[in-house]
Amino acid sequence: MKSFFAKLGFRKMDEMEMSIALKAQRNALIYVLLALTIWSLYESFKVYTQHISFNSVPSFLLVTTSFVLILSQLVLQKRVVKGDDEYKDPTSILKIIVIGVIVAAIIISIGAWIVFSGI
Repeated sequence: MKSFFAKLGFRKMDEMEMSIALKAQRNALIYVLLALTIWSLYESFKVYTQHISFNSVPSFLLVTTSFVLILSQLVLQKRVVKGDDEYKDPTSILKIIVIGVIVAAIIISIGAWIVFSGI
């Protein structure tokens, strides 16, 4: 399988290429998060002013993108420091997931209350 990808031009990146790729990915993520936030706010404004049904696609994509980002950072960090005696991580992944679900539930509840109360 490695030879197949090598023939296609894939290879392991050096430090400079890795740095450039990470900065580009960060910039793309910031762009996507800003675009989804603006789109979510626009859809909420349309619901408030025109009293139409809410398009939850941008909000769903915003929340899931943020969740995947946080979860992947935690998993990759745990994988890197696994077996390292010097590094002790006080937080667990399960604790952070539970806190994230609670925060998301609170935000969804407040949003639903605002939409259904007609504020």
